[in-house]
Amino acid sequence: MIIIPARLNSSRFANKILVDIMGLPMVIRTAKQVSSLDKVIIATDSQEVMTLAKTHGFEAVMTSIEHNSGTDRINEAVNNLNLSDDEIIVNVQADEPFIEIDVVKAVINKVMEVKDCPNTLITSCYKEVSSQNADDPNLVKVVLNNLNEAIYFSRSKIPYHRDHSENSSYFGHLGIYGFTKKSLNTFCSLDSSKLENIEKLEQLRAIDNGYKIAMVKVESKSFGIDTQEDLNRALKIFTNEK
Repeated sequence: MIIIPARLNSSRFANKILVDIMGLPMVIRTAKQVSSLDKVIIATDSQEVMTLAKTHGFEAVMTSIEHNSGTDRINEAVNNLNLSDDEIIVNVQADEPFIEIDVVKAVINKVMEVKDCPNTLITSCYKEVSSQNADDPNLVKVVLNNLNEAIYFSRSKIPYHRDHSENSSYFGHLGIYGFTKKSLNTFCSLDSSKLENIEKLEQLRAIDNGYKIAMVKVESKSFGIDTQEDLNRALKIFTNEK
């Protein structure tokens, strides 16, 4: 099951999930983008989004306005839906209207591969990025071990390449998360951690508490739309590809 957390208010881009993306509101465009893979449910705190989802044929679940993260929002939705503990849940952000279906499929396949590993709490994905792009603190970097598990995530440019090679590459994290219902419940039961609060990256909570995050490498041009500038850039890139 794919669940899209859809908080209406956004500090950097007001009501961004409702802006027009090639004739559809962003949240609906995102839902349609991934709807061929699995059932899609929109978890929201807005009656307007509930109505919008119904109008476009998507199921929506009303959740609390008090959640600090999309993960907490989908956790409430999952528990309201009374799903089995082994149900696979994929969190696709509402501001990813151009996310490639192969990326989401890769995360689903990885969850299926590791779901019986008791210490693996989350599955996510990454792509190779240039040194120049890695300078952007809005692009989260991830460092991996030899088992393709995340060691650390940071807004800083990591790892530090001491030889300063011009060919140095980095791994950029994509904010697509896979869980089972059980592992999602476990993650959301953990207290927020020191590193999570420093970097403002909630996935660090799992690492801080001794859990593993399985990662899969993907190819992707997509990116989350956090600002009007992001929107303009995305429309320029992806409209030209249609």
